[in-house]
Amino acid sequence: MDTVLNCLNPTAIGLLLSLIFFCFFLYRSKLVHGSAREPPMVAGAWPILGHLPLLSNSQKTLHRALGALADKYGPLFTIKLGAKRVLVLSNSELAKECFTKNDKVISSRPKLVAIETMTYNQTMFGFAPYGSYWRELRKIATLEILSNRRVELLNHALVSDVHTSIKELFGVWFSKKNESRYVMVDMKEWFHQTIFKMTLGIIVGKKYFGSGAVVEEKEAQRCLKALEKFMHLMGIFTAADAIPFLRRFDFGGYENAMKENAKELDKIVSEWLEEHHRNKALGEKAERDQDFIDVLISVINGETIDGCDADTIIKATVLFLILGSTDTSSVTLTWTLCFLLKNPHILKKAKEELDIQIGKERFINESDINKLVYLQAIVKETLRLHPTGPLSGPREFTEDCTLGGYHVREGTQLITNLWKIQTDPSIWSNPLEFKPERFLTTHKEVDVRGHHFELIPFGSGRRICPGISFGLQTVHLTLANFLHSFEILNASNDPIDMTENLGLTNTKVTPLEILIKPCLSPNCYETV
Repeated sequence: MDTVLNCLNPTAIGLLLSLIFFCFFLYRSKLVHGSAREPPMVAGAWPILGHLPLLSNSQKTLHRALGALADKYGPLFTIKLGAKRVLVLSNSELAKECFTKNDKVISSRPKLVAIETMTYNQTMFGFAPYGSYWRELRKIATLEILSNRRVELLNHALVSDVHTSIKELFGVWFSKKNESRYVMVDMKEWFHQTIFKMTLGIIVGKKYFGSGAVVEEKEAQRCLKALEKFMHLMGIFTAADAIPFLRRFDFGGYENAMKENAKELDKIVSEWLEEHHRNKALGEKAERDQDFIDVLISVINGETIDGCDADTIIKATVLFLILGSTDTSSVTLTWTLCFLLKNPHILKKAKEELDIQIGKERFINESDINKLVYLQAIVKETLRLHPTGPLSGPREFTEDCTLGGYHVREGTQLITNLWKIQTDPSIWSNPLEFKPERFLTTHKEVDVRGHHFELIPFGSGRRICPGISFGLQTVHLTLANFLHSFEILNASNDPIDMTENLGLTNTKVTPLEILIKPCLSPNCYETV
């Protein structure tokens, strides 16, 4: 023993102790992770591909396929998408724990191919990782762009645009009406163009489509098609997202399509920004006349944020606001009208409320919406059954944590199945039935602003959508004016087609063609 000790100089002793501590750390780490209970893993994972074949071969949409797996494995389970571990959450109690206790840990975004390629490398704050850049842009969006004061300043523009669109639709009816006095209209397209026009006016200060438009129809269609393609491509999970080394092959050509789309949109929004810079050089607008680009130019004032230059930040933010406003609102309106046509007794009740509260002699203004409690309940019920994004945007755990009694590893991605949560039979009676009355009785106090975890169509926690008030105002005002101004009928004897087409949002596959005829006093439809 003495001989051995004499041979160990101080350096050797230090190395030996370091080795002992390292081995102890590995053993303890293995013991902790080995004994920690992890969420159940869905059976049937393939080598390398994981559960991609299982999900791609399903005849159901992804949120329904994951909902069926939740029935089998419980409200918290794991799937493997290639090399990525993904935790799927399908329960309101777990959602509450996730977005309160663990909210900071799951507030980051994974860097998927679409997000990297189409969001200026995560410069769009809705897709940015959690950190100082995201916090600064979120603050600007919440306090400067989407604040209650800013929305109030723009109320007159919103109301004017809705009324103008209604009058233009009357013009279509007047030019095409026949003996039946009904005219067929594709409401999916009308809602999309109407919301797009309202959004562009407020964000960019341009009028697209219809009377007063200052942009050629060709340019307007180019912009709208590029935005629609963006929403579709953002919903694609590429092979490289599952198996990163496959990125060089670009199977399906998706990444190339994403690059082309990003280039097209950047060209469009760069032209808008250059025009605003020129106008700013000529003199400031009054606050009430400023659009969102004007506000961003003034607030950012040429500064960089976390190494991102001002113009890139403005372009990314403007695109995100347009995408977040246009598609989500028009999709919600389309599904709402589908449900009303499938449930004529609910449509009748909504029309009766409008007649009682408003009458037949005028259009509806923003101040009228608070009186239309049944119409608001209809929108809530649509958002419950058809949230625009039935699966929340993917998040990523930045630390190990405990959720629902399970150990979750750092780097695991999180998908929240909003549709499954919002159709939970333990919370919602007859969960798949369209029943707006539930929000006037049993669920009267439940709202959609992220505080009631059984209904979170806009998300919850730090990453909740900052434009909830603006989005609801747009949807309520458009829906109320349309239903109040026209009698509507299903154009076909066939049931309404409710087939879903999933991209970033849950859109309707086929057009929504209905018959309309005006029902207000003729004075309301006077030429704009």
